[in-house]
Amino acid sequence: MSELIELNDLLAKAGIPPNEVLVMRHRPTERELRKVLPWLAAERHHIYNAYQQSHGPIVEKALGRARYLASFIGHEAGRAVFVGLYGVKGARTVSTREFWGITENAELRALGTRGPKDRDHSLWFDLEPLDMMSAWKGRLVVRWPGIERSWWRWADRNLIAVHALHEDGLLVPPMPEWHSLVVDWTQLPLLPARWQLLLKQWRGIYLIFDRGSGKRYVGSAAGEENLLGRWLNYADSGHGGNRLLRGLDPAGFAFSILQRLSPDMELRDVIHVEASWKERLHTRAPFGLNDN
Repeated sequence: MSELIELNDLLAKAGIPPNEVLVMRHRPTERELRKVLPWLAAERHHIYNAYQQSHGPIVEKALGRARYLASFIGHEAGRAVFVGLYGVKGARTVSTREFWGITENAELRALGTRGPKDRDHSLWFDLEPLDMMSAWKGRLVVRWPGIERSWWRWADRNLIAVHALHEDGLLVPPMPEWHSLVVDWTQLPLLPARWQLLLKQWRGIYLIFDRGSGKRYVGSAAGEENLLGRWLNYADSGHGGNRLLRGLDPAGFAFSILQRLSPDMELRDVIHVEASWKERLHTRAPFGLNDN
C-alpha cells in the first residue's frame, strides 16, 4: 500500500509551517463566476486574486492571523485543484465605495459578485503570490475533508490528502467540439487563449439566444478574426450593431455555432448560408431578432 501524502507534507517540505497556513477551496455561489473562476486563475490572475482579497468578518479574522494562504478551486465533489501559495502581507480598511472603485472588483461585479454585505467598510488583504509550489498550479488535486460548505481550514488542523498530480493543467480544459460549444455573453471577454485561437481560425454561422425574450438571432462571421472577432464585438457593444438586439440585456445572451465554414469561402456564399439558417429557424422579425 502506498503511503498517504498530505498537503501538510508538501508545505513542510517547502519550508512553510502548516500552522501558519489558511487553506481555501473557492467555489463561488454565483453561477457565472463559478464557470470562469478557473480561467481567471489560469490567465487573468489579478482578477482571481482580487476575488480572494476580501471576505466576511469571520474569515477576515482568520486570514488576519495567517502568514500564508494556500488557494484552491473546487474541482469536483470532494476535490480541489491547487492555484497557488500566497504570502499574507497585511490588510487595509476600504469603504464600500473604495471596494467597487477597484478595477478588478468592477469586472467581478459583472460576473455576479455581491461584494461586502451589510457593512460600510471591509478589509482588503495584500496577498503576494509565491514561487514555492507554483509548478503544481492547476495540476495538484487534493481531497477536501468533511463538508464542502466549510470552505476554509487551517492546514495543521486537517488531513488534506493528495489525490493526484496531473501532467497537464486542469484549470483550462480543451474547448468543447464546435457543435457543443455554448458561451454566455459575460464569458466572451474571458475566453481562454487556446479557445480564442480556434475561434479566430473559423468562419461560421452563429446563433444568439436571448433568455429574456426567448427569441433567437442568426449571424455570420467571415471578417477579420472570424468568429472570435465577431463575438468580441458583441462583448464590447452588447448588440454588435444589430438593431433588434439594441435595448436588450446582453447578459442574457447565449452564443453557439450553427455551422462551421471553410476559411476561404466567398463572402456571398457565407451570406447565402446565413440566410438559409434564418429561414429554417424562423429568426426574422417578428418571430426572431433578425430584421432582414
